[in-house]
Amino acid sequence: MKKGEIWLVELPHTNGHEQMGLRPIVIIKETVADIVIVVPFTSNLQALRFPHTLEIKPSKENGLTNISVALIFQIRAIDKKRLVRKLGELPEKVVGRINLMLQRLLDL
Repeated sequence: MKKGEIWLVELPHTNGHEQMGLRPIVIIKETVADIVIVVPFTSNLQALRFPHTLEIKPSKENGLTNISVALIFQIRAIDKKRLVRKLGELPEKVVGRINLMLQRLLDL
């Protein structure tokens, strides 16, 4: 498992505005505690109105079937047990854009 991989995951149901249910995510960082830091995706293109989002078009390499929005502002840690299957990988250029958006979001 490495940064930039796209996986299908089962995110738990919540009462707030966090993403939940079966959906793709992109791996940001694998930790030593069977936890991965991820950015969830949505297929709702209206989410592009929010800052710290990135449109991702489907390709053979990334395994997505719909145009998706990476919700960088919803970065979160999840247990590896939630990972269902690997879909594909993002190109380094897109991972670099996510890195930059994370730096800006977190004031790094």
